[in-house]
Amino acid sequence: MNQLREIVALADGVLGRDVVGAYLHGSAVLGGLRPASDLDVLLVVRRSPAERERSALLGGLLGISGSGAGGAADADADGGDGDGARPVELAVVVQSEVRPWRYPPVCDFLYGEWLRADYEAGSVPRPEPMPDLALLITMVLAGDRPLAGPPPARVLDPVPHADLVRASTAGLPGLLDDLEGDTRNVLLTLARIWSTLATGRISSKDTAADWALARLPPEHRPVLAHARRLYLDCRYSEESWSGELRSRVRPHADRVLAEIDRLSPGSGSR
Repeated sequence: MNQLREIVALADGVLGRDVVGAYLHGSAVLGGLRPASDLDVLLVVRRSPAERERSALLGGLLGISGSGAGGAADADADGGDGDGARPVELAVVVQSEVRPWRYPPVCDFLYGEWLRADYEAGSVPRPEPMPDLALLITMVLAGDRPLAGPPPARVLDPVPHADLVRASTAGLPGLLDDLEGDTRNVLLTLARIWSTLATGRISSKDTAADWALARLPPEHRPVLAHARRLYLDCRYSEESWSGELRSRVRPHADRVLAEIDRLSPGSGSR
């Protein structure tokens, strides 16, 4: 049984008939899983899970999800059955909280490997506003990859472009805080935000990087080109940046932020 089947089985075992559907999104539907890609799943439910159900979901996910320390380059495209387990990101939404659509949407339960230490210390995911759900739902609808339940268009409302723009820029301050420690992902995410604002579509990280590279002046291309190569070919443990490239990271980010600001006045990105 691969990881995606395990996630669906876990949700079914914990929430049963209250599961409306489970939907794949992220890299798996935008262009294919890469060496360090997570498995991204949106679970739509009829009601908010009770406390014991939250604990059961969390315990199951801690066992299913890989830590992400070395990536899972050998895992198959459906997520699992390879030599290593991929990290899992699972967002749970109550259908009535997002249909009819309203902003900011509420995520009822969020599991991600970056929070594993908190989970293992006793923290249990709680409902909270999550602007990123606008992006997730847009990817789910475009990808149309149900793991369980009806097609997503029968379950979720489309997100208005204005809210897609708001969600794309809402997390910029926190994203920039990670520029030094998570350089490749921050640079690729900035490229994707720029691309999304300009085109109205959410692309894979490498496609968004290609789009941005064609529009950047030559002096700002090497940093993003390197981040794109790392994304396509390397696990996080294999990542490296030369001193010369590292010195260009912040100027590159500032240039892309200027383009984002131009397309979204008042976004407050800096």
